[in-house]
Amino acid sequence: MKKIIGSPGTMSGLILRLGQCATAAASIGVMVSAYGFSNYTAFCFLVASMGLQLIWSFGLACLDVYAIRRKSDLRSPVLLSLFTVGDWVTALLALAAASSSAGVTVLFTKDTEFCSQQPALSCDRFQISVGLSFFNWVLAAISSHAMFWILI
Repeated sequence: MKKIIGSPGTMSGLILRLGQCATAAASIGVMVSAYGFSNYTAFCFLVASMGLQLIWSFGLACLDVYAIRRKSDLRSPVLLSLFTVGDWVTALLALAAASSSAGVTVLFTKDTEFCSQQPALSCDRFQISVGLSFFNWVLAAISSHAMFWILI
């Protein structure tokens, strides 16, 4: 099997998964702390998507820790297929949620100036959360890309 950065059961894979967990948790935390986020579907979708990403990445990080401690190989074709499909699904959901939330955020801050008319909204927090979710997507894309190349 090929040695690629981000492979399951390696230290680089563990660091990649922990980065995904951290950015997903931070994105959720910032968005949930923003006043009025639950009134907009795109922001709720972002929280749900990042929640799924957090659960998926944490589960795979736990598998990486187990494989590193036991010095076992997680690169069987069945496991790699499962990891690849799971990474693709979570990466696509993260991109869709980040993009839709970014669209709503740009609409609020630049196009309609809704944020300046509604000072109670936490538009800065919306922007921070969207930025974190895009960074999470970059990490998920790296992971899914690595899984794809290991699989083929």
